[in-house]
Amino acid sequence: MTWLLRRYAIASSLMDMPNGRSSHSVPTPRGGGVAIVLSFLLMLPVLAFSGMLGWPDTWALLGAGALVASVGFLDDHGHIAARWRLLAHFGGAAWALAWIGGMPPIQVAGSLVDLSWVGHVLAAFYLVWMLNLYNFMDGIDGIASVEAMCACLGASLVYWLMGQPGLMFTPLLMVVAVSGFLYWNFPPARIFMGDAGSGFLGLILAIMSLQAAWVDPALLWVWLILLGVFIVDATFTLVRRLLRGDKVYEAHRSHAYQYASRLYGRHLPVTLSVVAINVFWLLPVAVCVVWWQLNGVLGLILAYFPLIVLAVRFHAGELEKP
Repeated sequence: MTWLLRRYAIASSLMDMPNGRSSHSVPTPRGGGVAIVLSFLLMLPVLAFSGMLGWPDTWALLGAGALVASVGFLDDHGHIAARWRLLAHFGGAAWALAWIGGMPPIQVAGSLVDLSWVGHVLAAFYLVWMLNLYNFMDGIDGIASVEAMCACLGASLVYWLMGQPGLMFTPLLMVVAVSGFLYWNFPPARIFMGDAGSGFLGLILAIMSLQAAWVDPALLWVWLILLGVFIVDATFTLVRRLLRGDKVYEAHRSHAYQYASRLYGRHLPVTLSVVAINVFWLLPVAVCVVWWQLNGVLGLILAYFPLIVLAVRFHAGELEKP
């Protein structure tokens, strides 16, 4: 499917042209993430009819994912005002939360905390932020794909260790869908994901984290740990730019991963480093949360501290020197 989309993008001149804020140097087709969207969404009813996924969870993923991907697809083909995109993002978040039951209770210091309607509002902002940060972080070859695959494979391992194999089907489906696209997107990329794919991935991963937390509240901390590379870089960069008074809605290339790719002169070392961080650091911490009952908040702090150090080391959010 990605091969077909690449041919379509080239024929339609749907190209990502390099500019002063790009991390690539040659014109590259974009919009290949639609292959991930279609592969994943078309298989969800199959999982539901097979009894591998509940229908409320299916409708949450289908409706929200289709809405956000459609808006992203239209934006890839022609600019859509930010306010309309944001409205669609919150609409997708509201749809998903209505089907899954809103924000699950949070496990803090061994106790469950039900935030009631405040939690539902926070959950909506969480879904929208995850959607947008994934879009921000999709800036070099392969990085968004390997992050999704590492997080989903890591979550599947945690589910298996917990004795919850029924939760594994959805993240494993995502792994298979993304792997087909990664073949074309691995450095040097022959096609880019585009907003339709990156926003879709961010939203779906966030929804899956809330769905898992309804089964076991500790799993929300697990997902936040597994997605730490993207969450820390995007959030640290955004906060730094806000404090400096930048127009945060404007395109830039001041994320830590972008500075790192320029430092090393290639995308591949940075993309492989993301894989290494996920496999050798974040996954073991996430396993400790469920296997050795490590406090979720403590696990999150432990996981994020070296990531924050890396963000500082690679100048996340700093003004680029001329």
